[in-house]
Amino acid sequence: MPRVVFLLLPRLHLLDLAGPAQVFSTAADFGYAYELRYVGEREDIPTAQGLPIRAEVTWPELDPGDLVVVPGWRGPTFRGSPGLDPESSRRLVQHHAAGGTVASVCAGADALGRAGLLDGRRCTTHHGLQDELARRYPRATVVRNVLFVVDDRVVTSAGIASGIDLALHLIAVRHGPGIAARVAREMVVYTRRNGDERQAGALRYRSHLSDVVHRVQDLIDSRFTEPLPLDGLAAASGVSPRTLTRIFGEATGTTPLRYQQTLRVERAEHLIGQGATLESAARAVGFQDARMLRRLRTRTRGARSAAVEGPA
Repeated sequence: MPRVVFLLLPRLHLLDLAGPAQVFSTAADFGYAYELRYVGEREDIPTAQGLPIRAEVTWPELDPGDLVVVPGWRGPTFRGSPGLDPESSRRLVQHHAAGGTVASVCAGADALGRAGLLDGRRCTTHHGLQDELARRYPRATVVRNVLFVVDDRVVTSAGIASGIDLALHLIAVRHGPGIAARVAREMVVYTRRNGDERQAGALRYRSHLSDVVHRVQDLIDSRFTEPLPLDGLAAASGVSPRTLTRIFGEATGTTPLRYQQTLRVERAEHLIGQGATLESAARAVGFQDARMLRRLRTRTRGARSAAVEGPA
């Protein structure tokens, strides 16, 4: 069971903590086991909103699959940031060095910076703190106008509510965009992936309110490596193929086939990033060989480049 350990520092913002905690708790409700732990440098943690929180003072033993999150705190600048004792700093560095992921929300990036984890990496924080973060940690590259940044298992997010987007992204990476979308729907939030990651991800096709289309997407998500004829998807959703094509396009701006292909490419990219060959990744996601995967990857990169460059 992977752990999500929140390092609680004084004057933390409740939503910086509660947003990501709710995402992982909801995923656990859906059968994706997560154990949430809350540690601090002292037991009683005052919050910016006046509600005290009780934390553990002993860290659990961590595995590389675990996640450590530092929520942010109230303060117009980093000058009044709560101190980070050497043991907390050591724990953050040790977990990352062992292959684990560390993350911050809002001002929590300062704690990662003090631990040396921002040096040589891209990062972000609340828009009101970005200039100060850049001055405080000149070896870091502060990325502006994004919700979150991922760099070598160091994940930083912008202000307060962006912690939800960060957590949904991590759920999507671990369990697929369908599960992240299901969590977002349960929480009644948008499934935004407006971080400094690929913007053409499958999760962006989930920001709609059509229950029929969500059910079809749930089916595709669970069986995207298999052939899924349009007739079968329509029958499962209780509408005609023509109606399904129309409402799917209206809700998502794409077709069921293109949506399935996006899922396959995203999964293949993940496998390749983990060391798989192009051929083995292609077969793992349902292609007979690497030719189609190669074409789809080229098309995806072309679309991404066009989106960045904008119209001529």
